Amino acid sequence: MRRLRRIALVLSLPLGLGLAGCGLTRPPASVQAPFPAQWHAPLPHGGSLTALADWWRQLDDPLLVELIAAAETASPNLASAAARVAEARSTRVQAGAALLPSLDGTASASRGVSGSSFGSGGSSSSSSSTAIAPVTTLQAGLQSKWEIDLFGRLRADRDAAQQRLDSATAKWHDARVAVAAETANAYFAERACQLQLTVSESDAKSRGETARLTDLSARAGFTAPADAALARASASDASGRLTQQRALCAVQRKALVALSGLDEPTLVQKLAASPTQRALPVVGAIASVPAQALSQRPDVYAAELGVASASAEVGSAEAERYPKLTLSGSIGRMQIRTSGFRESLDTWTVGPLSLTVPLLDGGARAANSEATKARYTEAVSLYRANVRQAVREVEEALVNLDATTARSTDADSAVKNYQASFDATQARFSSGLASLFELEDSRRTLFAAQTARVSLQRESTEAWVSLYRSMGGGWNRPAEASSPMTSTPAAKVATSP
Repeated sequence: MRRLRRIALVLSLPLGLGLAGCGLTRPPASVQAPFPAQWHAPLPHGGSLTALADWWRQLDDPLLVELIAAAETASPNLASAAARVAEARSTRVQAGAALLPSLDGTASASRGVSGSSFGSGGSSSSSSSTAIAPVTTLQAGLQSKWEIDLFGRLRADRDAAQQRLDSATAKWHDARVAVAAETANAYFAERACQLQLTVSESDAKSRGETARLTDLSARAGFTAPADAALARASASDASGRLTQQRALCAVQRKALVALSGLDEPTLVQKLAASPTQRALPVVGAIASVPAQALSQRPDVYAAELGVASASAEVGSAEAERYPKLTLSGSIGRMQIRTSGFRESLDTWTVGPLSLTVPLLDGGARAANSEATKARYTEAVSLYRANVRQAVREVEEALVNLDATTARSTDADSAVKNYQASFDATQARFSSGLASLFELEDSRRTLFAAQTARVSLQRESTEAWVSLYRSMGGGWNRPAEASSPMTSTPAAKVATSP
């Protein structure tokens, strides 16, 4: 057994390390991206506030946190992203295992018969007899095979698999942030719809009361029939808008039900128990240097890893055009049993050491190499386009948030003053000093201002969510990852497996 252990040790030694030192040059795994030197939109509070992590928790709204958690559980996109992470992890294990020797165990047993002839006799005659004995043969052993990575093909496959795993993980985080943003937008849309419904109910109630009083006055002969007809038309118009708003809110609620996976009666109860309106928290810290800020976006990081993965695939395809060296070996024991006879034999082999040299393949390997280079060019283009899109999204979110914040004071002031004007006009109308036309015009102006304020609040929440979404939603780039701002020279394949 000591002899077998020595043989097994010999089989596991890296016999080809001297040859495996050869490597092929890959295209750059990291490239420059079009990051602007600074933002061209105003940063909220100079970007000096709190962190972005778990931005939806900063709203101090337990229902929103609960809905986002439910949406993450129910989201098919998040489940698909998690499945792709698991698949990429398995591929990475397979690619890493290809660098190591494989070892398989074998066992066999057979049983048969063999005949032996014995002869006797004199000059005139002879006789013979045959003895039949069963033979049992038992064999067990280990077989090993190892492809020595002469030109780095297997290492390139491993690196590409690792980059794809990291990219899939980043895309899972991006899917999670996307689900949180979509759920938050649907939640804020539900709240805005309820606010608008309150405005519509108040307007319909006010117009209905005006129509009732005007109709009584017309019957008493104090008001012209035309004014009564105008009041009734105004009340009907408001009632129609109220019905429409209720339908819009019902449709909006269906979207929230689908996102969260909660049944509608439960969701209605939760919404009714939660405040309709909450103040948005201050925006977290935003780095003034776009490259630093956008490096925290998981989709940008995933696109960057796509370049590195494509680079490794080019190296693998190039190495495929060069010879392959494979070492095999085996150790085993065989035992033969027959008619009380037993014999054991130990066997071992090192080899063959086989070299496969590609000679003629019709250009298939060269074409595959060109295809990987084309995919690398595409990955670089997609990465740079992703960065440009990310810059655009952040800039747009910053502009929208700044604009809605600046407009909020004016919107509140407009509603306050239009309300005061309407109250005064209604008092004058009740005293007979103002016409119904003046009252309806004042009411219409107030309703428009109230609607505009609700719409502005909706825009503000959308801009708030969009900014956090475009900044990565609190995802942190892995500490060991290199910065995307710098370009590196062509990476030489590592010489160790």
